[in-house]
Amino acid sequence: MAELVGPRLYSCCHCRNHVCLHDDIISKAFQGRNGRAFLFSHAMNISMGPKEDRHLTTGLHTVADIYCRDCREVLGWKYERAFEESQKYKEGKFIFEKAKIVKENW
Repeated sequence: MAELVGPRLYSCCHCRNHVCLHDDIISKAFQGRNGRAFLFSHAMNISMGPKEDRHLTTGLHTVADIYCRDCREVLGWKYERAFEESQKYKEGKFIFEKAKIVKENW
């Protein structure tokens, strides 16, 4: 009998709320506030803070912090707007800091 395996996903490191799917990773080559970070195309079970302009490594962006919907832990941010043409691909995408998420169903 085959064992059913669900999707590989990531959860909040504090409360284990499911916040993103492994299949939605666009890149693992990003830098967060506290180390490595991953760029995802989608997120779930999160809430967002207010939009603000930030000077990041790759230039000026409008971003909004993202929080776990259950425990309110800051997990990363959402790119709302990129001011430089070469960075437009990030718009609408999510950064999750590696230290803030844990693997589930691996």
